[in-house]
Amino acid sequence: MHYQPRPEDVRFLLNAVLDAPTRLRALAPFAEVDAPLQSQVLEEAARFVGEVIAPLNREGDEVGCRFDGGEVVTPPGFRAAYQAFVDGGWPALSAATEDGGQGLPAVLEAILYEWLSAANHGFTMAPGLLHGAYACLKHHGSDELKSRYLQKIATGEWLATMCLTEAHAGSDLGQVRTRATAQADGSVRVNGGKIFISGGEHDLTPNIVHLVLCRLPDAPAGPKSLSLALVPKVLPDGARNAVHCERIEEKMGLHGSPTCTMRFDDATGWLVGEPGRGLAAMFVMMNAARLHVALQGIGLLDAAWQKADAYAAERRQMRAPGPVPASRGTEAADLIAEHPAVRRILDTQRAWIDGSRALAYRSALMLDIATHDSDPKARERAQRWCSLVTPVLKAACTHQAFHGASDCLQVFGGHGYVREWGIEQIVRDARVTMIYEGTNEIQAIDLLVRKVLPDGGAALSAVLLELRDTLDASREADADVQRRLAQLRYLGTTVAMAAHANPVLPYEVADDFLRVTALTLMAWAWARIEVAAPADADRLRAAAAFRRWVLPEFEMRLGIVKRACEGVALAHSAQEASR
Repeated sequence: MHYQPRPEDVRFLLNAVLDAPTRLRALAPFAEVDAPLQSQVLEEAARFVGEVIAPLNREGDEVGCRFDGGEVVTPPGFRAAYQAFVDGGWPALSAATEDGGQGLPAVLEAILYEWLSAANHGFTMAPGLLHGAYACLKHHGSDELKSRYLQKIATGEWLATMCLTEAHAGSDLGQVRTRATAQADGSVRVNGGKIFISGGEHDLTPNIVHLVLCRLPDAPAGPKSLSLALVPKVLPDGARNAVHCERIEEKMGLHGSPTCTMRFDDATGWLVGEPGRGLAAMFVMMNAARLHVALQGIGLLDAAWQKADAYAAERRQMRAPGPVPASRGTEAADLIAEHPAVRRILDTQRAWIDGSRALAYRSALMLDIATHDSDPKARERAQRWCSLVTPVLKAACTHQAFHGASDCLQVFGGHGYVREWGIEQIVRDARVTMIYEGTNEIQAIDLLVRKVLPDGGAALSAVLLELRDTLDASREADADVQRRLAQLRYLGTTVAMAAHANPVLPYEVADDFLRVTALTLMAWAWARIEVAAPADADRLRAAAAFRRWVLPEFEMRLGIVKRACEGVALAHSAQEASR
């Protein structure tokens, strides 16, 4: 079976849980984007993804990309599908109309890319960086660069890459050796090598725009002095630039996406933004990419759940223990979907999917508010949410994509381990999402060390108080969420105090702190979902699964961080007493 988006699930979250139509219409650019228009866009997106992109997934994995003398041939059907993607205007969904885009909200683009990733992750890697490259160039590019490249990127006529990683450096960007030398005509000559470049070479578009992190000759050591250069595959005069793909990687998954080793031999490029300010420009691209990686995780988990749920509804084995709900009929008693162990797997993954979606869509809405709201305070609040929640979602959603997809494979038993059913591909494809765009460990450090500790937890506290104000303390579930919000606020302060005595501590407990944060946010999301769907049996079952099988991890992770902080306090007291 191919993945099939379910727009009705998304509409419920957008309309009933997040009140997206009202919030979006309050923003000037989206005054006409009402619920019917949003629904129409989602229906068309679901049809395109289900009918055009999803059927290519298996062949894309089995055939993969072919490297031939510096050229890359993508899997059968990918090139035509990508052209249909461009012709349908899908790459330009949220780009500004003056740049050839449709000017629609970022939240609709987010949903589109979630569905694309679920349907065919390998294919989606090709256009997956367009939104980030567009934002980077629009905010930091010169007028000349924007006039030449912005519309081509916005519409997907040309694809883009993000060239950061070097073989010796990995995540340590301070070790970047790729050099850029200024020329008299205002261009630069770029020399060096990059690895793990998704879509560094392909046959989908006639040009590829590489955004390359590099170092000018007089730049001091370290990451803060890096520059960013735009280096096209084809130069404005039509000549082939000195950009070469040396090979593509043989990977665990994502066979439909070429992961390239790139070499720049005196290649012509132009700086994006100011010299030595490349990271500032690049992080516009990376932050957008990290939210989309979280959405990849949600989509891949949904794809795995769809397969497992359909299989469990047909696979008959021994009779399930206990009574079968009358609504399902006595003939359902030997379906594995009625077995408690299988039911727990399916309902737990459904809980992660819906709760994560509510948080990711809220984050996409906040991107729209941060960009377009007329109230500076509203923009500030929205930006604060995105800054804090994006690393949480990237780490938590991708972690669950891999581990949850593996659990869904378990539903198939031995059949899941063979290629025929397609579930093993999802497990393989999902694994890389925990690594790229900043490993999940880096996301945890970013959250705690860079976002929470510098202000003593004040920004985190402000976000949590905003969530508290949306809850009704008279409801038991809401009161429980309020208690957890308070515990997380206090935990941020506790870690900040302990870090003064032991600066290494935050790095040790960062993963646990992120998990506490993720589970708190999920608890808030499910409290809102339950209020919006009081009579929805499937959602109430998922809500119960969240409380029974997911939320207990909160206490464990909270205890780990608290005990670590207490240990620091005791050690500090003992040290003081010995003086």
